[in-house]
Amino acid sequence: MRTEPITDVSGRPIPVARTWHWGRWLAAAVALAVAAQLAYLIVANPSLDWGKVAEYVFHERILSGVWVTIEISVLATALGLVLGVLVAIMRLAHNPVLSGLATFYIWFFRGTPVLVQLIFWYNLAFLFPELVLKVPFTMIGVKWDTNEVMTGFTSAMLGLGLNLAAYFAETVRAGIQAVDNGQTEAAYALGMTPAKRMRVIVLPQALRIIIPPTGNEFISMLKTTSLVYVVAGHDLMTNASQIYKANNRIMELLIVASLWYMLMTAVATFLQGRLERRFGSEAVRLVRGGGLAARILPKAAA
Repeated sequence: MRTEPITDVSGRPIPVARTWHWGRWLAAAVALAVAAQLAYLIVANPSLDWGKVAEYVFHERILSGVWVTIEISVLATALGLVLGVLVAIMRLAHNPVLSGLATFYIWFFRGTPVLVQLIFWYNLAFLFPELVLKVPFTMIGVKWDTNEVMTGFTSAMLGLGLNLAAYFAETVRAGIQAVDNGQTEAAYALGMTPAKRMRVIVLPQALRIIIPPTGNEFISMLKTTSLVYVVAGHDLMTNASQIYKANNRIMELLIVASLWYMLMTAVATFLQGRLERRFGSEAVRLVRGGGLAARILPKAAA
């Protein structure tokens, strides 16, 4: 924005002296010096072979692990979002049984560490050697060997997805409760059932609030997948650890894994920014304004 110069009574410009913030310059210089020293200690460390970093950064097993990491993150996030919406609706239900079960689910999965959950699902065969799905009180059904079903990939996706659903449920619940009560009253005035009201009126508006924070959960999921190495899920961290156990190049392979995690996080952060620009302002307008029900009511009245 253009500003007019300051002038005296005769119209001549008055020179404005620039203020030098010496404290800011000193703090910046100290911070840069410390950062440069730390970077030099790592880059110039004789025990670190940067040639090995360059050799393994595009290694076949590393690239395979990157792809598996992305697969697990996407599938677990999708599973967590779907279950999170369901659990949130149950949590807000007037049925005390459904509300109680949803509350217990959220408490249980938020109260136990992710690592414990991953190990539990991976070793599910100790409790159930076979997984059976059949019609109650009949012999009609199918069964699977638990060890064949609960592979490292499956147990990782299931453990991370179920854990994430508990956190998503609270995010979804907050989004649903952020929708103006007038929307609900308008839906009831139109004669909508509670299920239809939730599906047609509330959820479309709540999702516009829920979707942007989903990017944060996905970014967190990308890094949480590093825990999958305990169940040998063939993700990035698993493959990197298997390589450095064979060649003893621990720091080099950890740097390679970190570079890929930072790259994936940067891409996910960019996509999250696009989501926030797409849904952020629209969410505020819909919730605070007339919203979906306001557009439906005139049509119903006509």
